[in-house]
Amino acid sequence: MTPMPEPRTDTADRRSPATDSRAPAARTWAVLLAACAGQFLVVLDVSVVNVALPSMRADLGLSAVGLQWVLNAYTIAFAGFMLLGGRAADLFGRKRMFLVGLGLFTAASVAGGLAVEGWQLLAARAVQGLGAAVLAPATLTIVTAAVPPGPARTRAIGTWSAVGAGGGAAGGLVGGVLTDLLSWRWVLLINVPVGVLVLVGAALWVRESRTAGVRRLDLPGAVLVTGGLAAVAYGIVRTEEAGWGDRTTLLPLLGGAALLAVFVAVEARTKAPLMPLKVFRSRVVSAANVSMVINGSASFAMWFFMTMYAQNVLGYTPLEAGLALVPSSVSVIVGSKLAPRLMAVTGARNLAVIGTLIAATGFGWQSLMGAQGAYLTVILGPGVLMMLGIGLVITPLASLATSGAAPGDAGLVSGLVNTSRTMGGALGLAVLSTVAASRTEGGAGPEALAAGYALAFRTGAGVLLAGAVLMLLWLPRRAEA
Repeated sequence: MTPMPEPRTDTADRRSPATDSRAPAARTWAVLLAACAGQFLVVLDVSVVNVALPSMRADLGLSAVGLQWVLNAYTIAFAGFMLLGGRAADLFGRKRMFLVGLGLFTAASVAGGLAVEGWQLLAARAVQGLGAAVLAPATLTIVTAAVPPGPARTRAIGTWSAVGAGGGAAGGLVGGVLTDLLSWRWVLLINVPVGVLVLVGAALWVRESRTAGVRRLDLPGAVLVTGGLAAVAYGIVRTEEAGWGDRTTLLPLLGGAALLAVFVAVEARTKAPLMPLKVFRSRVVSAANVSMVINGSASFAMWFFMTMYAQNVLGYTPLEAGLALVPSSVSVIVGSKLAPRLMAVTGARNLAVIGTLIAATGFGWQSLMGAQGAYLTVILGPGVLMMLGIGLVITPLASLATSGAAPGDAGLVSGLVNTSRTMGGALGLAVLSTVAASRTEGGAGPEALAAGYALAFRTGAGVLLAGAVLMLLWLPRRAEA
């Protein structure tokens, strides 16, 4: 005898398709919110310490090079281990690695906020970077897995890009408010309550996914690539004090290059490489990632020099410096949100080139800075142009790179995209800081500092122009975005 249907089931069957789709749609938005919040945190911590650097130096007795390593310790660990984080997400589960990375990041934020010695802060920043490296690749993969291919996915990637760009852009304001009203320690401690909330949300809403296959990680590859990148960055930083021909500069540069060469050799022979060299057979993946390196080298350094210029030359307080950069922060978010719509009209490659040229124009304008000047012409105008251009670039390059990935390499390529941008930022900051120091020649007055910062922006403009030419020639004319 067939049982009568339950009344609740009968009611559910009569719902319209629109009503049936509400729960999946709500869950998708919850997943996107959790993934984007995680991305926001890790990118925020690249720039949030900028306005707090003078306070950190006074409190912990850090040197000028030590201050630079407050940034580099995070970005190098972030970039160096991100390939490992991307592969771990593919093999062990995107949700699991998201939770592990965010937990490590949050714990390191506590340690950094409570540091009483300079080395403790640097160590905490390095561990923060490691947590971010595990977390960040999973965020993009979670986004692309939650939304089917097509315009909806492009919009989702645009949202992810905007949130990430907004994290970098909001760092100045958040850091300025916290440093002025509380102390520099809160630029790190603020991650704790936010991290806990995101952990709970991700545990509830994100579904687990992974790539079938042997669960083996290439730890030697991770050590080699991280050590190589760190050594190269350290060598570049040393040029500020010792010059390019000094032994203390050449040894880490040559040693880092050797480690990276060994890394490539190991990856070509191991059965489960951290970075399968086959992914670079895709023209679009190779070109998009090189372009990310170039754009990252300029955009990350921009926030550092703008906040230093506002405080050290114009005499702004940390809060005033953060408020001064709010329009730039808004413009990078606007650019990222406009990018998906503009891509449908111009194509991904053309939009990336246009955005880079706009950013280069802003860098050129900023290079005209002096020891004095009106806010509209020395910060607002060039800052808006720089960040609007960068916002227009991120989404098309991320879309192009991920569209060229095989399904089993989604997390890996997502990690590679983040690695390229972040490592470009770390190396770019090291190079441009050296360029600025070569112009100041030890001078600490407003005129000397302004001249050094201006040269750094002029160099950044040249790098972006070269990147625009490279993208025009190398990125495919027609590629699925």
